[in-house]
Amino acid sequence: MVVRARDVMTERVVTIWADAPLARAQERMAESRFSALPVVDRRFSLVGVISLVDVLRHRDDPHAVVGDAMTEQVVSVLPTTNVSIVAHRMRVYGELRLVPVVDKGILVGVITRSDLLRHRHSGGRLRRTARRIGGVVPVAPLPEAMAPRGAGRIGGRPTSSLRVADVMTDGGLVAIPPELALDETAEVLLSYRFTAVPVVDDRDHLLGIVSEADLMHGSLDGGRRLRARTVSEVMTRDVEVVHPADPLTDAEDLLSRRGFRVVPVVDDEDVLVGVLSRSDLL
Repeated sequence: MVVRARDVMTERVVTIWADAPLARAQERMAESRFSALPVVDRRFSLVGVISLVDVLRHRDDPHAVVGDAMTEQVVSVLPTTNVSIVAHRMRVYGELRLVPVVDKGILVGVITRSDLLRHRHSGGRLRRTARRIGGVVPVAPLPEAMAPRGAGRIGGRPTSSLRVADVMTDGGLVAIPPELALDETAEVLLSYRFTAVPVVDDRDHLLGIVSEADLMHGSLDGGRRLRARTVSEVMTRDVEVVHPADPLTDAEDLLSRRGFRVVPVVDDEDVLVGVLSRSDLL
């Protein structure tokens, strides 16, 4: 049976108006833990998409509204679109994590990479295979340290005055072993609503990082990736990292200008000691 966009899309969509203050978009992303929001007009017609990286790039303008920062040329699909086409577009457009579903010009849902992974791995049971540095991670609830902080630690201070250690997440770190099966890795990402998770050895040395995009390639592409079974076969090994004493501006360059979603923080022996995400820069 052909799976359509309407079969996997999320219908209860968090949206925002184009004339809303940019700070409101930031608040809604922090509240909902989404990294992008569809932008609609008063008739619920899709007019754009705003992402967390858009917010970061325009946050120095106190008068900016969503329409100033959003992307207007949006890749959208119909409810009847084959879901394999949606997956293909997400692979082709690497930064794309959200595809709006539009019917007669009206936004009726969205599809994220998480929706695609959830559909493929539905019915699975999350096992205790993710590890917290220093111990096993409980399946629930979400570790407090991994929740988005919004404007918490930066607190309006200029990033030029801060170090990575000032804002990184360093408690309750979640990591996975390289031999973990891809199905179980997908369950970890879905359960904790992560976009990526570090891969470490049994002494917490960073080996790589695996993302939703890596799992999509591993699950949906042809060739070798389709036959991949474990994290080590699909993870990114050549990982950009920062150190606790590095200027925060170094990490900001990776996250907001070069498009990284998560940057691992390691010590001088490449032991994972923290992570930085875009939400940490708000």
